[in-house]
Amino acid sequence: MRASRLLSLLLLLQTRERMTARELAAELEVSVRTVYRDVDSLSAAGVPVYADRGPDGGYRLLGGYRTRLTGLTAAEAESLTLSALPGPASQLGLGDVLAAELKLMAALPPDLRTRASRIRERFHLDAPGWFRTPDDVPHLHAIADAVWNQHRIEVLYRRWRRPQQVTRHLEPLGVVLKAGTWYLIARPAPSDPPRTGTGTAETPADTAHDPRTYRVSRVLTLRALPGHFDRPHGFDLAAFWATYAERFEADAYREHATVKLSPDGLTRTQILLPPTMARAALDTATPPGPDGWVHATLPIESVRHAHVEFLKLGADVEVIDPPHLRDMIAATARTLAARYTPDED
Repeated sequence: MRASRLLSLLLLLQTRERMTARELAAELEVSVRTVYRDVDSLSAAGVPVYADRGPDGGYRLLGGYRTRLTGLTAAEAESLTLSALPGPASQLGLGDVLAAELKLMAALPPDLRTRASRIRERFHLDAPGWFRTPDDVPHLHAIADAVWNQHRIEVLYRRWRRPQQVTRHLEPLGVVLKAGTWYLIARPAPSDPPRTGTGTAETPADTAHDPRTYRVSRVLTLRALPGHFDRPHGFDLAAFWATYAERFEADAYREHATVKLSPDGLTRTQILLPPTMARAALDTATPPGPDGWVHATLPIESVRHAHVEFLKLGADVEVIDPPHLRDMIAATARTLAARYTPDED
C-alpha cells in the first residue's frame, strides 16, 4: 500500500512538476504529515525531490529526472478505456483509474502531457440523466467479471409479465450504460430450455439463442456457474446495441396521432415530449397557417400514454386524430375547467 502511494507521489511530481504538500495530500487522500514522511523516504531512496520555500513554493523533482516505473498493469490498462467515466468504472469493479492515468501521463513527452491535461480540463462526460435516482446495481461487479472472464451465470430476474421472477442461465456478452441505466447483453446458456420468440421484458427475441437485453437493476440474485463459454464469432456489442435501440424505439411507438401546434407548442415539444415524439414534431411539421399553427404527425406508444404527454403542452396543442384521444383530452379539459370555476352564490 505504501509502495503504491510513494509511486503515485513520484508520478504526480513528474507530471505536474511542482505541488505543495497540501495538494499532494489531497490527491493521495492522506494527511500532510504523511506526505512529509513519504517525501523523506523518496529522498532517502535517492530520488531527487526538492522543496522550494515561499508562497510559490512546493515540492519538485530535479530537472530532467524521470522514473522508469511507468509500466501499466493489465487492470490499469483495461480501466483506461473508462477513464472519462470514473463512477461507472468503479461500479464495474475496475478499480482506481488514477494510478493508470498517472503512469500514462508520466510516460508522455511534456508537450503531449500538456495537451492531454488540457483536454481533461475542458471536456467532461457525465452519463446519468437529470432528475433521476441511479439504479441500485449490487450485482454489476459480478456481471462485469463474468463478461470479462467468459463464464456462465445463473440469475433470478424480475420482469414485468407473470411469472415476474424467473431463473435464467446466461452467457454474458457485454454491458451497456444508457442514460445512467446499466443493461446486460447475454444469450441463453445451452442448459436453459428454448423459449422461441419470448425474449425478456426488454428484448423481443427472434430465436431461442439470440442475445437478449436485461436491466441489471432487476437481477435479484446471481451465481457463477462452472466452466467457460466461447463468445459468438463476430459479435459486435456496439452494433448490437444500435440495432436493439432502433428496434426498441420502433416497437414502443406503434401508433400515430395528428395534432395542431401553436408556435410556442412546437418549441415546447422539444423540451416536454420524449425524444422520438419531439423529433417527429419538427420533421413532420407543415408550413405555418395564417394563425401560425402547424400540423404534425407524432408517433405514440398508446392513446393513454399520448393523453398524458399532450396534456403537458396545455392549450398549445389540439389533437385531430385519433378521435378517441381527442375525446379523452376534451373530457380532461372540461373536468379541469369545472374544478377551477369559482362557485356562484
